[in-house]
Amino acid sequence: MRTMLTTANIKGWMQAALAVLLTATLVACGGGGDSGDSNASSSSGSNSSNGLNGGSLPASPTQQPISANASNTVPITVGRGVSGVINIPTVSVTICAPGSTTNCQTIGNIQVDTGSFGLRVVSSALNSTLLGALPVSTSGNGGAKLAECATFADGFTWGSVRTATVTIGSETTTTAIPIQTIGDNVSTAPTPGCGNGAAQNTASDLGANGILGIGTALNDCGATCADPTKAGTYSNYFACPGGTSCARTQVTTDQQVTNPVAKFPLDNNGVIVQMAPVSNTGQASATGTLVFGIGTQGNNALAASQVFTTDPFGDLNNSTFNGTTVQAFLDSGSNAYFFGDSTLALCGSQFAGFYCPSSAQTRTVTLVGLNKVSADASIGILSAQTLFATGSNFAFNNLAGQIGGSASFDLGLPFFYGRHVYYHLDQTASGGPAPYVGF
Repeated sequence: MRTMLTTANIKGWMQAALAVLLTATLVACGGGGDSGDSNASSSSGSNSSNGLNGGSLPASPTQQPISANASNTVPITVGRGVSGVINIPTVSVTICAPGSTTNCQTIGNIQVDTGSFGLRVVSSALNSTLLGALPVSTSGNGGAKLAECATFADGFTWGSVRTATVTIGSETTTTAIPIQTIGDNVSTAPTPGCGNGAAQNTASDLGANGILGIGTALNDCGATCADPTKAGTYSNYFACPGGTSCARTQVTTDQQVTNPVAKFPLDNNGVIVQMAPVSNTGQASATGTLVFGIGTQGNNALAASQVFTTDPFGDLNNSTFNGTTVQAFLDSGSNAYFFGDSTLALCGSQFAGFYCPSSAQTRTVTLVGLNKVSADASIGILSAQTLFATGSNFAFNNLAGQIGGSASFDLGLPFFYGRHVYYHLDQTASGGPAPYVGF
């Protein structure tokens, strides 16, 4: 679930849940304050200089990531990135032309998104030689070039579907897989109705050079886009004959933008996102490790205290918050906690969409899996204005914002700091385990 907000501009990644991202240039307008490093606080207290203002926060988790020096690991970095957007965890990804070991390019600042599925790269981040060597996929509709419109709440990405061999760390897909090349137009424009709002087709718009969707699903649309009775209305894939006229089209699952992890020869049943703890008042940067496979090597044993089976997309649909059933999800692609709570004060227009309580707050959501496993997750909330005061921090673990309605609870990147979060892919179609998340 990949989302972004710059002042009042919100977009949501492929599902209804929203999150918020704020550029550092806007954050710099947020008033004075000490640096996040000097403001490190304990889990409770009343000193106004640490942002608690008489309130308290739950104890922060303290797990550390393993070193990213094994073949099934890659380092994660949170920092200023390509355009100064907060709380974006990024890795480097190597893309090669199919069948080539030399026509390749390593691209940094690719966002790690456990709420979406498949690799999407801004086409301008690829050199022309490599881009030209990545075959454009075609549809069954007369061999027309295939494009995808990945829809957001108030915008969309549009670009061709191409095939490429993908390497992350030392893990390489066994075959070339479909990826989306964002902003790579196979047509002057998609059919009207592709998405509402503005196109989000540049690294500046995304806050990253691309999106690595490594959640529990194997591809980004599944049966809906493969079903000819539904594709004409609901497919996010378009056939573009001649590059002049595009129409929604049926796409088989093997043609859809694919979760790269599922195509690794080993360590292909899931991932573990491990982030180091950060200060309660934010830090300039943060580090972590993305580990491939669960229970496939000595460094990726399942050691979660709670394991929740989910729907195919990693959602916990029977969770509860404030006495209401919510769809909860653990989403590294959201840069804050997002949920509806009328008792929390919202920030003013400068930080619209964020919560700005006068004192530190704690909220608890009860997560419930399809396996009936239930566990409380307590989160801390500090005023966004307090957190953004320095203008120089990019990693925050107590940042929260409003989500439309009360039906969803988004445990975004702040939840990941100091935790190991597990995602097992949906392998039920091949007789394997159901998808699950754990921590």
